[in-house]
Amino acid sequence: MDAAIAGAVLLGLCEPQMTGLGGDCFVLHTEKGGGNIRAYNGSGRAPAAASAAALRERGLDVVPTYAPEAVTIPGAVEAFCTLSNQHGVLGLDALLAPSIRYAQEGIPVAPRVAADWRNGPGVLQGHGRTHYLPGGITPSTGTIFTAPGQADVLRRIARDGSDAFYKGEVAEDILNALTPLGGVHTAQDFATHRGDETQAISGPYSDMDLVEHPPNGQGATAILMLNILSHFDLASMDPLGAKRAHIEAEATKLAYDARNRFLADPDHTTRLDHMLAPETAARLAALIDLQSAMPAAAPLSEQTHRDTIYITVVDKDRMAVSLIYSIFHGFGSGIASEKFGILLQNRGAGFCLTPGHPNELAGGKRPMHTIIPAMLAQNGQVVNSFGVMGGAYQPCGHARFVTNLLDYDMDLQTAVDAPRCFSDMGQLKVERGYCDAVRAELQTLGHDVVTASEAIGGAQSIIIRADGVLEGASDPRKDGCALGY
Repeated sequence: MDAAIAGAVLLGLCEPQMTGLGGDCFVLHTEKGGGNIRAYNGSGRAPAAASAAALRERGLDVVPTYAPEAVTIPGAVEAFCTLSNQHGVLGLDALLAPSIRYAQEGIPVAPRVAADWRNGPGVLQGHGRTHYLPGGITPSTGTIFTAPGQADVLRRIARDGSDAFYKGEVAEDILNALTPLGGVHTAQDFATHRGDETQAISGPYSDMDLVEHPPNGQGATAILMLNILSHFDLASMDPLGAKRAHIEAEATKLAYDARNRFLADPDHTTRLDHMLAPETAARLAALIDLQSAMPAAAPLSEQTHRDTIYITVVDKDRMAVSLIYSIFHGFGSGIASEKFGILLQNRGAGFCLTPGHPNELAGGKRPMHTIIPAMLAQNGQVVNSFGVMGGAYQPCGHARFVTNLLDYDMDLQTAVDAPRCFSDMGQLKVERGYCDAVRAELQTLGHDVVTASEAIGGAQSIIIRADGVLEGASDPRKDGCALGY
């Protein structure tokens, strides 16, 4: 847990367009030995005064993406502090020391980060431009990025815990950034924020169980996808052939349609049992026509999101942590606080404004989230800790990763590297690794096939082998790496 938190916080400085202290996280973790999987929901709620009706009265039909209406209370800091206190060893001062150093002294901008940063001028506003476009320009590869305001915040957290973030000067600085823009957030919204320890959910596939974080994340969608795919003999199909891609695309449409209808904050409403029921998957699988593509599900605005970091750690005692951490869209809301430079997530854009919908915006409610950590377990013991970044792609990415391993017996790195496709926004996006004949066949089946302009997602994973060896894999699509020591 110490390593996962220390690495995650530092990544908020290495990849500030992806994540940071103004974001949310979800965590799966085990006890020593890899058993007793637990879940922690580090996502924040809408301010108590938030109202879908008020936005509809303004003529809006979606939550504005880069505005205070999309800013929910950041949940990651509380989660990190709680998990460190309950399951860590070294203490917050030790965990945050590397991040404090790099925030103060600076860290060089990596090539992928520099490429993403080019979107910053179109998103960042006000103090966000001051802190994240130093000198008014986009940092290039190798530029040293510093965040002395965040170093100050981290020192306060190391000394005083989460209260240093949610009460007092730091919270006031955030409120001072939101209120003049029309934000309805209050000091009480911050002071009362708490995350939740909750029960992981799971579903069987082959001889394994896919373990996911429960709603308000979309992990149930991945379980439903695998339940649908279990009705087809994937192992007999070419892993890079049109038939597998077609069936996966159709299962994606069906599972995502269920997600859009049912997943929301479980404190308010849930149809989780329905999504996980074998009968639901059987009925949906029967709708798949092997010769023809069905229309896509109505999209959600969040499906453009692809900005997330994921980290997994397994230690010498075989405790495993699967942690995902994000500010939602690239540079989140684009809003940052003046003194400390806390860049705020726009996770509230994941709400809908449809009256009566389970995911309708409401005060004190958490939006449906895209970010989902995962594990594979066998007989209650974790054998693989993994995650797939990439916004809406994540459930599909989990299903593809699992089927690569279990149906096609790929080794871990090959399962991560293998070409991907994704039915998204009415198109079937395929990576360049697919051959022209497969693209043509998919087009014949009725898919609107496009070559993905960017890599689809990015994965990290660790296998805990029965002989005690740990095997890690990191996706070349991202700036990650697998390290053993």
